[in-house]
Amino acid sequence: MTEVIRKKLSDSKVARWSALGIISITMFAGYFLTDAMSPLKPMLEQQFGWSSTSYGVFTSAYGWFNIFLLMLIFGGIILDKMGVRFTGLMSSGIMVAGAALKFWAVSNPTMDVINLPFGTSLNAQVLYAALGFAIFGVGVEIAGITVSKIIVKWFRGKEMALAMGLQMGVARIGTMLALFAPVPIATFFASKHTQLVNGALVEKMGPSISAPIAFALLLLVIGFIAFFIYMGMDKKLEASEEKVEATEEDSFKFKDIFEIMGNVGFWLIAILCVLFYSSVFPFIKYAADLMVNKYGLNESIAGRIPSLLPLGTLFLTPFFGHIYDKKGKGATIMIIGAFLILFVHSIFSLSVPFLNNWIIALVLVLLLGVALSLVPSAMWPSVAKIIPERQLGTAYSLIFWIQNWGLAGVPLLIGYVLDQSNPEVLAAKAAGTVPPVYDYTNPMLIFAGLGFLAIIFGFILKAVDKRKGYGLEEANMKED
Repeated sequence: MTEVIRKKLSDSKVARWSALGIISITMFAGYFLTDAMSPLKPMLEQQFGWSSTSYGVFTSAYGWFNIFLLMLIFGGIILDKMGVRFTGLMSSGIMVAGAALKFWAVSNPTMDVINLPFGTSLNAQVLYAALGFAIFGVGVEIAGITVSKIIVKWFRGKEMALAMGLQMGVARIGTMLALFAPVPIATFFASKHTQLVNGALVEKMGPSISAPIAFALLLLVIGFIAFFIYMGMDKKLEASEEKVEATEEDSFKFKDIFEIMGNVGFWLIAILCVLFYSSVFPFIKYAADLMVNKYGLNESIAGRIPSLLPLGTLFLTPFFGHIYDKKGKGATIMIIGAFLILFVHSIFSLSVPFLNNWIIALVLVLLLGVALSLVPSAMWPSVAKIIPERQLGTAYSLIFWIQNWGLAGVPLLIGYVLDQSNPEVLAAKAAGTVPPVYDYTNPMLIFAGLGFLAIIFGFILKAVDKRKGYGLEEANMKED
């Protein structure tokens, strides 16, 4: 077995930035499908009769297989054993398969109810859409750790945080498009559907909810094809490198999992990751509905304000990454981002009349976008300072696995709390009458609490870094 020392191809700026651009296409497509259903939540309730709990079950499915079947951890082990080419192609194919199942489910709204264990039941459409989303979740999460390791492979000792920031910026364009485009696409491809009106099912013309999912599936196929192009570049990279014999301790072994989990810095990054992402991405899945219910925006335009959240990340994530590369201060950057999360969700939770204005909502969303730029720009490059490269794939997969507990549990919790806090809405839907608006106070307080915990763990990480000497506050770039 050999260990490679990157010498030639990765030293070419054109080559390494071209490789980054190609793999970013795959993540752009993945991020689009991840949040494409968010602005469609009101349509799902109107056309298919979904409740907020049903929507919460669907959104939580993203992490089912990653969490309970440990697929993400296996993906990290496969990555460290088989390499980025095999794992990247595998994960891209899984994304396409999951999206196809989700599209089929959303295209078939007249399915029966399925009886589940413990006396529960679930609409078959919700279940199959959730299964498709769960399969997709396996693919996109493994693709995420693969892309992270690819960036370390090409950019270690160079513009690593900047590269990670740019890749995340491109991916966030997918999130922005997912919040902005689905409603116009669904409206353009209007079709007939059955809908509950005054307790009876009637056939009506309305937006095609399946059309945005079909568009997402097309993007994923393009991303799958793009990864074949990257595979050719990766082969050239390895061919251009000088190779030396690796020692026994250089190769990945299963005992390395326990070594990683015994690293206190790993756990602090992992906890920060789950707290941060659980306060942002589940919020995005409910943000369009929040704009309808709290700020009175029409559902046809409600997704436009949340769609601006990723806009700042296009420029700010690379900017903050560049600061980390040049100046350091990784732990400090994460703490500032956590403070912004606490502030934004605290204001969202208030029911003060002068704050219930769409302009306030716009400002808060933009501030949350700054937080979405700050934390990841420092978090993911910091992992490479704490964990040896031979263990990076497994380390990233373990962090993503822990993160998936939050990404699965928090949306389900928010949907449940939303229904329990607004029993009159459920009663109106059951009667087939026009429901009142949701009160989002309690869900926003949950998000704010996650931000508060992130601040605490950010300060702990900074203290541990000072004691352990990880170098999180030091610059990433090495002098030639």
